[in-house]
Amino acid sequence: MKRFFAAIAVLALTAGAAFAQDFKAAVDAFNNGAQTLEGNRVEALAHFREALSLAQACEGEEAAELVTKCKEIIPVTLMSIAKEQINEANYEAALETLKEAKVVATEYGNEEVATDAAGLVSNVYMRKGSTLLKEKNFADAAATFKQLTEIEPENGAAYTLLGQSLMQAGDNDAAIEALTKADELGEAQAPKLLSSAYLKKGMNLVKAGKNAEAIEALEKSNSYSENANAYKLIASAYTKSGKSAKAIEAYKKYLELSPNAKDSADITFTIAATAQKAGDKATAKEYYKKLAGTKYASQAEAQLKTL
Repeated sequence: MKRFFAAIAVLALTAGAAFAQDFKAAVDAFNNGAQTLEGNRVEALAHFREALSLAQACEGEEAAELVTKCKEIIPVTLMSIAKEQINEANYEAALETLKEAKVVATEYGNEEVATDAAGLVSNVYMRKGSTLLKEKNFADAAATFKQLTEIEPENGAAYTLLGQSLMQAGDNDAAIEALTKADELGEAQAPKLLSSAYLKKGMNLVKAGKNAEAIEALEKSNSYSENANAYKLIASAYTKSGKSAKAIEAYKKYLELSPNAKDSADITFTIAATAQKAGDKATAKEYYKKLAGTKYASQAEAQLKTL
């Protein structure tokens, strides 16, 4: 690069004195940029822009060639600055620089750099959001991933992380909306996360006494990924609604999925007692017999005699 513009400087001396002086200043500015490029890209960028401004004020083939070179290196330098900012986790500055790089590259006809700048924007949002999520700044993480989904509406990973952030931030309904979109886009993690989100929704509805809505949400949870706790909550909601048979079936599924649960004896006794009360002697006997050797053994044995 230095040899190239040294040659131009020689050519410039053959032109008029005023042209030679202005053009030499442009060449000097460009070469100053080349010399500082590795050590200080921001300073180098300023030199290249000065060179461009000076060269554009000059006439002739050599000046036009220098203008072309400036327009080639300015967008590339902006990209280098943006990458430095990304590596330093200076994400807001990086986004501004990338925005500028895209505009400048498009203006100068450098479509490759314009495309690269646009591609890096999503990378910056992803890094920024992931950092905020790791720092447990869930609200800002959600806002960042939301911005990314607006830029890239088909980015399933962004919707997944948006859903996770919203769940942690306490906005469960919005999380479900984001995760549903992620699932539609084929994200592998989405079904399990949706199951958890609907489980949380169902749990809150059970606490609020909205049993029918709770059952709907909990069944939705199981439709994405079967969950023992969802069945336990479904059983509770059915019990409160006076639907003993459905409650028993849900409790059975709970034990099927979680046979070694700490409360397995409690649930077994509940099934037996609920069945007995409902007049289902066969189920009552079956589950009382399962309680041998547990803390409910004596009670179960007494009920079996009664039955």
